[in-house]
Amino acid sequence: MALIHKFKQGNDYYVIDVNSGAVHVVDELVYDLLDENKLRSKEELVKDFKNKYSVETIEEVYSELKELVSEGMLYSLDLYENIAKKSGQAQSYVKAMCLNIIHDCNLRCKYCFADEGEYHGCRKAMSPEVGKKAIDFVIENSGPRKNIEVDLFGGEPLMAFEQIKEIVDYAKEQEKIHNKNIRFTMTTNATLLNEENMKYLDENMGNLVLSIDGRKEVNDKVRVRVDGSGCYESILPKIKSMVDMRDKSKSYYARGTFTRENTDFFEDVKHMADLGFDEISIEPVVLPDEHELSLRKEDLPTIFGQYDKLYEEMLKRHKEGNEFRFYHFNIDLQGGPCVYKRISGCGAGHEYIAVTPDGDIYPCHQFVGNEDYLLGNIYDGIKKNEIVQQFKEAHIYNKPTCKKCWARFYCSGGCQANNFNFNGDMHIPYEIGCEMQKKRVECAIALKTKIMEMEEN
Repeated sequence: MALIHKFKQGNDYYVIDVNSGAVHVVDELVYDLLDENKLRSKEELVKDFKNKYSVETIEEVYSELKELVSEGMLYSLDLYENIAKKSGQAQSYVKAMCLNIIHDCNLRCKYCFADEGEYHGCRKAMSPEVGKKAIDFVIENSGPRKNIEVDLFGGEPLMAFEQIKEIVDYAKEQEKIHNKNIRFTMTTNATLLNEENMKYLDENMGNLVLSIDGRKEVNDKVRVRVDGSGCYESILPKIKSMVDMRDKSKSYYARGTFTRENTDFFEDVKHMADLGFDEISIEPVVLPDEHELSLRKEDLPTIFGQYDKLYEEMLKRHKEGNEFRFYHFNIDLQGGPCVYKRISGCGAGHEYIAVTPDGDIYPCHQFVGNEDYLLGNIYDGIKKNEIVQQFKEAHIYNKPTCKKCWARFYCSGGCQANNFNFNGDMHIPYEIGCEMQKKRVECAIALKTKIMEMEEN
């Protein structure tokens, strides 16, 4: 099991203590002396490195490393496994719901996991009655939790704008009655944004995810209308207008997807930053290997190079005072997520659910349509508690590969849906996703560390 992780970013050397989360910026000597699973004896290190460094220097550094070990800053013990085992027995309360407000879309994105909005079923919008009942369900099952997140999702949610208004109004009434705080978010392809609904979204959505895949030629190759035409020219001014309305207290992301068609996605991030967006996410597509747009192992060196370029660009822009945030490089070195989230991730299937237009409940939006994972419905409740238990227990300590991995507390074992869809088992990580995540974590840690150093000096 990895107890530390070493990596180099640019000209800098980094060491992460896996269990404590301590990050050390070190020189080449310290970097060389440390192994992933233990600090070897002074005699072994002198023997191996005396031709590169003086014995006196090795001995001096060794004593400092021993001190860090004794302080729990290197090779610290894992204190979380028992917490993870107990979490499987604890009662779960729903804290977030993906409300699939419509199974229909006015685009035909070539990489869409949702079968162009249909979710392998028929095109259908959620009625206000089902939406209200879903709000009742999440309130009833949230237990002592005060804060509840509801993500309006599709298809394209704005195709059901009238229903959204009625459901949100109802939620606002009910949150007061039940002393809850319901925060709405929405993911939209931006095609239907107009003056009326933008004002409404700005006032009522805590977060907005606005889909655009970067450069025009990239976007218009994959994010296409029913007739095959691109949407870039139409959506860009609308997204800009929507973002301009948001003040700093209201979050948004200009979000794209990169595929095998644009493994030079750094150019798309840069394009979006140059357009003035300061909250950007460009995420890797997740598709079966045989799909023409899927990412493959042989693409990884190119992808890693793009993340390196992004790291350098973000560092440069921070120095210049025109920085932007990249979703996958967001990391908190001083606190981070709670222990439970570090172990279990998003909580799909027990703390997080997805509800279809018919009121069926699934573990998350990516399981919608898979009848084996139909948990129940908003009228009769969750009936398949054995599946809920499966999700609760699918934490990093029940995933053999994750248990040994240095990045386990940053990725929390990866996406359960991706693991299942690629390997038929939530306990076996989606390998390409893992490799990209580890690279992003390294870049994120290096970026945060460098920025903190700049601000201190």
